Amino acid sequence: MNRIKVLKLGLYAVAAVILARLFFVQIIQKETWVAKAEAQHTLENTIKAKRGEIYMMDGSEPVVVVMNEKVYTVIVDPMVAEEAELKEAVFNENMKENLVAKLEEVLSDRTRRYMVVAKNVSRENALRIREAQPSGVWLQETTKRVYPEGTLAARTLGFVNADGEGQYGVEGALNAQLAGKDGLLKTVADVNQVALSIGDKNVKIPAEDGENVVLTIDRNIQAEVENILQKKMDEYGKDQASAVVMNPRTGEILAMANLPSYNPADYGNVESASLYINRVTEDPYEPASVCKAFTFATGIDLGVMTAESTYYNVDKIYIDGWPIENASKNGAGVRTMQYALNWSLNVGSIQALKWIGGDAENITEEGRKTLYDYYVNKFGLGEETGIELYEATGLIGDPVEGDGRDSLYANMTFGQNMLVTMIQVAAGYSAMINGGEYYAPTIVKGTIDTNGELVEKEKAGALRRVVSEDTSRQMREMLWGTRSSPRLLGIDQAGYFVGGKTGTAQVIRDGEYVMDESVATYVGFGGAEGEMPEYLAMVRIWKDGETTDAQKMALPVFSEISNYLIDYLKIKPKVE
Repeated sequence: MNRIKVLKLGLYAVAAVILARLFFVQIIQKETWVAKAEAQHTLENTIKAKRGEIYMMDGSEPVVVVMNEKVYTVIVDPMVAEEAELKEAVFNENMKENLVAKLEEVLSDRTRRYMVVAKNVSRENALRIREAQPSGVWLQETTKRVYPEGTLAARTLGFVNADGEGQYGVEGALNAQLAGKDGLLKTVADVNQVALSIGDKNVKIPAEDGENVVLTIDRNIQAEVENILQKKMDEYGKDQASAVVMNPRTGEILAMANLPSYNPADYGNVESASLYINRVTEDPYEPASVCKAFTFATGIDLGVMTAESTYYNVDKIYIDGWPIENASKNGAGVRTMQYALNWSLNVGSIQALKWIGGDAENITEEGRKTLYDYYVNKFGLGEETGIELYEATGLIGDPVEGDGRDSLYANMTFGQNMLVTMIQVAAGYSAMINGGEYYAPTIVKGTIDTNGELVEKEKAGALRRVVSEDTSRQMREMLWGTRSSPRLLGIDQAGYFVGGKTGTAQVIRDGEYVMDESVATYVGFGGAEGEMPEYLAMVRIWKDGETTDAQKMALPVFSEISNYLIDYLKIKPKVE
C-alpha cells in the first residue's frame, strides 16, 4: 500500500514538472519558440542587382567594353544540410577554385540558416549541383565581370573583386552607380524546404539594377595611344608612360592611358599594386617646363609682357642663395620672351614673375601671391578637377608663409618645387588655349537606357574664365612658335596649327634634386590653322633611376598621337 502511494506521488511530481515546463514553454517563452519555428520554415534570399556595364565610344556609337557573364553563388543552410551530400555535390575537386568556405566551417554551427560557400560557379558546375539535389543547398544566379578588350585602359577602368565591389578606376569611383541595390526575397517554406506561394510572411523587395555607364573615351583613340606609347617605350628603353587626350572645347576625355597595364579579369596576377594606379589623375609630380606656359599666360593676361618683350638673359642666377640655371646655355644677351619659351630658359620665366610682381629686378610678395592665384584659383593646379575618378590634389606652396619663398616661386615658374597631376595640367592648358574658359574634365558621357539607347548627360558649361580671349590667342601663337622654331621644323603637317611645350623634370632623391634621373613631359594641342584647337594631348614617359629627355622622347610621342588625331578626327587643313 505504501509503495502504491509513493508511486502515485512520483507520478504527480512528474506530471507537475511536465505541466510547469509546458506552461513555461507555451506561455512564458512563446514568442521565442514561435520565432524558432518560423525560422525553420522561412527561406530568406538576397536578390542580386545586375551590375551596370561600361561602354566606350566608337566614333559616334557606344560599344561595350566591360560586361557581365552569368555565374552562380552556392548557398548552404547548415541547419538542414547533410554532410555526405555536401561532400559529393559541393566540396569536390570540380569546385576547388570557387569555394570560399570549408566544409568544417559549415558544420561547426548548425544554428545558422545562410552561408555562402562558393562564388563565380560556372553553369556546368551549377547544373551538376542542381541534379544532385543536396539538402539545404541552393543556387543564386549572379554575374562576374568580363573585360573583352583585355588590358585596354585597364588602369582607367579598374576591376571588380571577388565580393562584387568595384576597385580602382571607373569600377571603384562609380561603384554605387554601377552596382545598383540588392533586393530581398523572404518566403514561407514547407517541411521539405519548398517555398510556398501564400502567406503573410512572404516579402519581396525587387533589386534595382546598376546603370550602364558610357564613357567619353573613344575606343579607337585609346587603343592607338596605347600602341604608340608601347612602341616608343620599347624604342627608348623606358618602362613607364602615361597620356591623356581631351577635347579642350568641352573637357571630354578621349583617351586616358597608363603603361604597363594588366588584365582586369585576372587582377591578382600583378607584380605590384602600383599597376592599379591611374597616374593621370592619382599621381602628383613635378611636370617642369610645361608650366612656363602658365607663367607666361599670367604675365600676358596682366598686361605686363608680350611674346616680344625683352630681358637681359644670363645662364645662371642666385635667388635666396640658391643657384638656378638654364638647361640650354645661350649666353648673356637681350632675348625676347618668345625666344625664352622656344629654348625653355628658366631665367626667362623668372623674369616673367618679376614683371608680374611689378618689379623688373626682384621677385615680390605681390608677384608670388598673383602667380599663386592664377596657378591655383584659375588654372586649377594643385586642386581636384572634379573628374568622375579618384584623383589626388598635389601641392602648391603658400606664397607668404615659410622660408625661401622667392626661390620656391622662382622654381615654380618652370614647374619644379610643386606637385600637380596630369589631369590638372591638361585641364589648365585647355583653358589657356580654348579662348580662356575652364571646363571641368569629364569621363562620363551618359548612360544606356532600357531600350539600348545612349542618353547623354547634360553638358556642363565653362566653370570660370581663366584668361582673356586675347591672352588665349597670344598663348596659342607662342606655343605654336615653340614647334615652328628652326630646331623643330618639318614635324607638323601643312595647313594645321599645332603647338605645345616640353618639360624635363629633375627628380628628388633623399631630399635633393639629382642629375641622373628625370621625367619627360609634353603638352600640346592641334587643329586646323585659324580655328580653335580640336584636341589637347599630354604625354609623360620615364624610367626610375634614368634620365629621360622631353624633346627627344616625349615630344615625338605627342607628334605621333597628334598626327593620328588629325586623321582620325578628320580635321581638314586650311586651304589658301
